Amino acid sequence: MSPPSFVDLGKSARDVFGKGFHFGLVKLDVKTKTDSGCEVNSGGVSNVDSGKVSGHLELKTKRCPGTGMQMVSKWNTDNVINTAVDMQDKLMAGLKLSLDSTYNPDTGNKNGKLKAEMKSTSALMTVDTDLNLGGPIFNTSAVLGHKGWLAGLQMVYDSSKSKLVKNNIALGYSTGDFVLHSNINDGAIFGASMYQKVKPNIETGVNLGWTASSNTTSFGVALKYALDCNGSLRAKINNSSQIGLGYQQKIRDGVTLTLSTLIDGKNFNQGGHKVGLSLELET
Repeated sequence: MSPPSFVDLGKSARDVFGKGFHFGLVKLDVKTKTDSGCEVNSGGVSNVDSGKVSGHLELKTKRCPGTGMQMVSKWNTDNVINTAVDMQDKLMAGLKLSLDSTYNPDTGNKNGKLKAEMKSTSALMTVDTDLNLGGPIFNTSAVLGHKGWLAGLQMVYDSSKSKLVKNNIALGYSTGDFVLHSNINDGAIFGASMYQKVKPNIETGVNLGWTASSNTTSFGVALKYALDCNGSLRAKINNSSQIGLGYQQKIRDGVTLTLSTLIDGKNFNQGGHKVGLSLELET
């Protein structure tokens, strides 16, 4: 297996903190697959505080069987159409090429991004650029892996400003059930995380962060406990005394319900706490 991409470094810990929590939102996700192999994903989100409702529709199809080509089309209620075409392992083993485009019929705004990813057993490199001829932005990253150790570098160059706008490095160690990750973003934001699968049904995560410019520190601990094959509990707390709780239950095949709440421990009696509800349907 190749190393993960730069954006996926530390993902195990982020999933423990992020998945299963929908504070202040009511979500509905519906997934299905046609006999021809076309995957259809749709859903909607209602923000409890603002009352704003948004939705999306996604179609994923494989084009020209045997060519390794896949097309994903998305549409949302902001009337933005996104189309992505991928081709993998055809020009070269391990090479994936993607063309991602967006178009808004109301405003006429359109944009695109060309991506390339090359992976081997010990390295994964990516490069992408938008299609703005006035000054494209180049995003490059590379991750090297050796005996569980992972080292990554990400740089973003804005050609219109002739300036390097992002310069991130990361170092970590992974054994599958244990993942240690550290990162430095732009030489000013320092972070570290740890993920451990303590038992087959218990996953834990720890996040640390420090911002040099404001001298602020962040700290959080999260836990996922699987009750059985159909239900799980989640909990997390940070140094701002924000407590997140979540419960997920598979009601039947293809139907999953998730309840979550965010409690402000510093202002417990003043209210302002948030709740969330998510329903996933899959056929």
